[in-house]
Amino acid sequence: MIYMKMIPSPPPDSLVWKNPEQLMKLMELARNPIFNRNYLHWDKLRYHKVEGYTAEEMWSAAKIQRMGTLKPIPLRDTKGNAFKFSVPELVAELLHEIDMGAGATIGVPEPITNPQTKKQYLIRSLMEEAITSSQLEGAATTREVAKEMIRSGRKPRDIGEQMIFNNYLTMQRIAKLKDQPLSPQMVFDIHKLVTEKTLTDPNGAGRFRRADEIMVVGDDFGEVFHNPPPSEQLEKRLSEMCDFANTKTPGFFIHPVVRAIILHFWLAYDHPFIDGNGRTARAIFYWSMLHNKYWLFEFISISAIIRKAPVKYGRSFLYTETDDNDLTYFIVAQAKVISKAIEELHAYIDRKSSEMKELESQIRALDLFNHRQVELIRHALKYPYERYTIEGHRESHNIVYQTARTDLLDLAKRGVLEKVMLGKKMTFITPKDLPVKLRKIGKELFSKK
Repeated sequence: MIYMKMIPSPPPDSLVWKNPEQLMKLMELARNPIFNRNYLHWDKLRYHKVEGYTAEEMWSAAKIQRMGTLKPIPLRDTKGNAFKFSVPELVAELLHEIDMGAGATIGVPEPITNPQTKKQYLIRSLMEEAITSSQLEGAATTREVAKEMIRSGRKPRDIGEQMIFNNYLTMQRIAKLKDQPLSPQMVFDIHKLVTEKTLTDPNGAGRFRRADEIMVVGDDFGEVFHNPPPSEQLEKRLSEMCDFANTKTPGFFIHPVVRAIILHFWLAYDHPFIDGNGRTARAIFYWSMLHNKYWLFEFISISAIIRKAPVKYGRSFLYTETDDNDLTYFIVAQAKVISKAIEELHAYIDRKSSEMKELESQIRALDLFNHRQVELIRHALKYPYERYTIEGHRESHNIVYQTARTDLLDLAKRGVLEKVMLGKKMTFITPKDLPVKLRKIGKELFSKK
């Protein structure tokens, strides 16, 4: 759950546009670097000082600088005013980084492209997004308990665990839907999957909220942050959102990442369901990214980043609503989240790769295995689902059958491999916890010295 204070509405910028001379002065101020590298709301800009100017003049200069760059989209507020956005320099740079880091194949870490290790990184990402997205909405279940539930396959014990389990299934489902256009029915199906067995009214899953189901976004102290559109508008609005998602509107190019971010905002703004709107909005964001070939997003969790600074997430919605429906605030915030999420995935993979290299060095230092066994262990760490046979090991090292058999049986005896019979053929597979077993072997050896 996100707790934050109300955002002050900006002053009317026209109040300081009293004459042409003053307008020229403000246009000169608009060239100040503070406006080029930042997209500050009045909530933050009022504390920045430029000598000779008031806070109100600073705000007017910012509005002048942005005036010619904002483009409208079909999303409208409850009064019928269009939302609009721009792509400032900061966002353009982030979009380039995202394109290179999540859309291209050059520079993608080898463990992600390796079919043998891809699965373990995918499962990690699915669990991470399922857990943190649910925690943003109030699920109190710890990460350890949630991971144990998913890995073991046991049934959820409470609503918090059910939310996480639902999100896990939803993320898997999104990956299968990525090639289909977004439709109202798909949105309903996603919402139903997200909220299964978690609603006070079970019939609320997969349908619009009704007129008698008053929905406001607020806090426990009665502060209302957002009043969504009335229920009678929801069908039309959802149809328009799907047209936007499928690039039928508007009549100009929107960068795919920006479009995905706007979809995230759109569903959250309309708040079409009695609960689960945030989780559904983030799921649709993932659909849009995968639909537009940002395939690395199967491995990335944006909710993990949002959860570290949930107030910033909530504030970016309010900045947009309090400043003439300017979606740029939300776009800036989410572009930073996406860039950080990609960065953290690469850092995680680098960290795991370093751990594997360190483990390989420790294996050599143990002096327990011959050079052929060490090479097999290195291979098993890199390809955790590989199968090994005596004949294959013999051919790889140009050794006799008995030597190959002795190597593999010794590794099985030490727990490094698991021996299984496939028909009459002896086969050896890598245990799931091979790194743990190797570290245990090392500790036992050093404790005896």
